[in-house]
Amino acid sequence: MASGAGADGTVGKALEVLDRVAAHGRPVRFSDLLAESAYPKATLYRLLQTLVHQGLLTQDDATGSYRPGLRLLRLAHAAWATASLAPIARPWLDTLAMETGETVHLAQLDQGQVLYVDKRNAARPVEMYSSAGKVGPAYCTGVGKAMLAFLPPAALPGVLARQSFHRFTPATLDSAEKLTAELAEIRTRGHAFDREEHEPGIICCAVPILTRGGRVIGALSVTSTTARSTLETLAAGAGRLREVAAQIAAAAEDWQFPEAG
Repeated sequence: MASGAGADGTVGKALEVLDRVAAHGRPVRFSDLLAESAYPKATLYRLLQTLVHQGLLTQDDATGSYRPGLRLLRLAHAAWATASLAPIARPWLDTLAMETGETVHLAQLDQGQVLYVDKRNAARPVEMYSSAGKVGPAYCTGVGKAMLAFLPPAALPGVLARQSFHRFTPATLDSAEKLTAELAEIRTRGHAFDREEHEPGIICCAVPILTRGGRVIGALSVTSTTARSTLETLAAGAGRLREVAAQIAAAAEDWQFPEAG
């Protein structure tokens, strides 16, 4: 990541450091950041202080540790309101959650990964990885595969190169070749599955959200567990999912979203 950030100069380096602080999910000390950083001690300190001065990081006076700053909340809210499908899709997510009684996810593609932008919990909630604002892998989630399958052919190799293919479960697709074959099947049938590929016991059916021109702007899924549903049952609702996705896409046509991938 450092090489890519270096190509963007100081701004890229500072954003990389910001990403690293956020990835810890807790206040993090300078020594911990230095141990994993490719930057010299003086450079890392200067970048951290710049981020603190700009309100993007906060430094605890007592411990010296760093955590994301409140300015990020303002920026995140602005991005959610203007670059996210979430405000547009809210009523359809509410309706779909009531109809199915299951967990509903809304996601977009960000740098080749899944960004969950909204979620409705099931009538009987189940603990799972996803939550609004979290980033997940694209190659082993239903929403991720639904979006990857409908990317322009020229864009797909670059996005596949960003996948880690870490094996989360025995069902995880662990190579670009296996994923590419499945993406072809998804394009044919129009919907994707998560067959316990990211988390044991969690299954879903997902569809892409496409503009009239066929551009991927997001994905929608209904997620359940193997204890109370099956892939066949979820697949039976794929038509309704596609209908809702089309309604969301129609409402979003006048908005300008970042290009997928």
